Amino acid sequence: MRWNPKNAWALLMMGNIFARHKDDIDTAMKYYDQAAKINPNDNIALNNIGASLMQLGKIEEAKKYFWEAIRINNKYPNTHYALAIIAETEGDLQSSFYSSIQAIKMNDKKDGLYQNSLKHAVDTSSKIIKSAIGQKIFKDYKNKLEYECEKIIEVISDNDLPTAAKMEFAEVHKRDVHRIKYKPSYPAVEHLLMHELVHLEFVIEARKEGINQLFVSTQQQKAIFIKSIDADIKRFNKLGFSDTSIAKLCGDLFDGINRQIYNTPIDLFIEDYLYNEFPDLRAYQFYSLFNLVKEGMNAVTHKEIVELMPKTVLSQSKIFNLITALQFRDLYGINLINDFKATGLELNQANKFYKEYLEYKDDRQPAEEYELVVHWAADLKLDKYFELIDEDGYFNKRTNLEGLLDSIEKDPYDINSKDPAKEREMKTFQEKQKEIGTNMAVVMFMVDALQFFNKIPVQKVKEIAFEIARLGTQGIRPDEKDYQLHLVPGKKFSGYHLLAYYYISWKIAVPEMLSKLQLPYDNEYEMAYSMYKLNKNG
Repeated sequence: MRWNPKNAWALLMMGNIFARHKDDIDTAMKYYDQAAKINPNDNIALNNIGASLMQLGKIEEAKKYFWEAIRINNKYPNTHYALAIIAETEGDLQSSFYSSIQAIKMNDKKDGLYQNSLKHAVDTSSKIIKSAIGQKIFKDYKNKLEYECEKIIEVISDNDLPTAAKMEFAEVHKRDVHRIKYKPSYPAVEHLLMHELVHLEFVIEARKEGINQLFVSTQQQKAIFIKSIDADIKRFNKLGFSDTSIAKLCGDLFDGINRQIYNTPIDLFIEDYLYNEFPDLRAYQFYSLFNLVKEGMNAVTHKEIVELMPKTVLSQSKIFNLITALQFRDLYGINLINDFKATGLELNQANKFYKEYLEYKDDRQPAEEYELVVHWAADLKLDKYFELIDEDGYFNKRTNLEGLLDSIEKDPYDINSKDPAKEREMKTFQEKQKEIGTNMAVVMFMVDALQFFNKIPVQKVKEIAFEIARLGTQGIRPDEKDYQLHLVPGKKFSGYHLLAYYYISWKIAVPEMLSKLQLPYDNEYEMAYSMYKLNKNG
């Protein structure tokens, strides 16, 4: 120091000597303060001073330097971790948890500090969970929603649930009360209960605007799923599984993938809402999600499960689980992505979906989450296993048979339907067709249709047009095969083939209504008609 009295590191070391070896804190503080003045923007030096004082039990003095270090550089994980330790000693568990999460988020290396920060976050959150704060938050939120929806919300524990928790809406189950069921064996159940309440709030928002949707699946859609894993069913037979076991396994797979289709995008919005609207619940959310993400990871990486599950279903399920893990990483800094052992394609798909969610996140409108349900299912070729239907229309039809018959009489082919789900599906279909450009497959199928309908009376064409329209109310999927028409016996149609017949039959027999079909094939028709005339005249 005689050589250079402004050597900050020498001043720091002198402070350490007086503090640690001479127990002279007053003198040590003079050296520390001088070091800080000489190098006021050196957050690491300030952090080290704070660490030395903390080791000596001089908490108040240490905090002064740690907070100054944070002010200079709030991305230094060591300082956040130190503040987490101090907050715990002071009994401020929420601040301690917050600082430990910040230490995790600012540390891109899974080093000793990261592991200590993670352990501290888990330990602190487990202590917070034992307090009554979560129960109070849930009770207050529950009371608020009961007032808004004018229905009691029952809470029931159920060890037989296939998931951690579920909401049973009163209207769907024909009850006077909403009911939340949860598995009591799961940790931080308050988070699970709050999650289901947010789900209810989203539904209340959508109902106010008359745009809520119901997720439904039929036995026919289940049969399509089972057919898609036929090779795996044969494998199960060879492995000695009984028919009963195979039937149960197929049912569980169908229900499981449908739950992921519906819940994954909606849950992202729910968890983001919980994180931002209920900061005192974050310890519960962290502890619960950490457990759920690891559970999902195990479900798609466990050796026995991987060997048993159909490869396509396993891959689709892994993508959905990865999306949840991506959000957990962004919320709490814990990156478990590599532990999923995903392929590059699976990871790219999960990132693509998550990016789409981020585009919706900050300005989400009521019921917009259903758009992601539809988009993601279509991209993963899972859209044939369920339907999203208009809730108001469904309940009106269920409770008013006369109205149902009247609607069928007025619009038997669903041409004027305002079902948001079908409108979204049509919009998606039209966008995909626009990307394709002129669809030559449709052109050739239209030539076939023109030749076929030329041989029969217009009245017969009209009857066929209406039969196709009745099929159209259930959706005609371009990639499906083996469609059949009673009025065209012995002929099987692919999706595009049937759409071509759909367009041509209405063009011939009901031209004034053709635009109502919204089939984007006007250019294909012009080309097909020219080819048909050329062949006919030739």
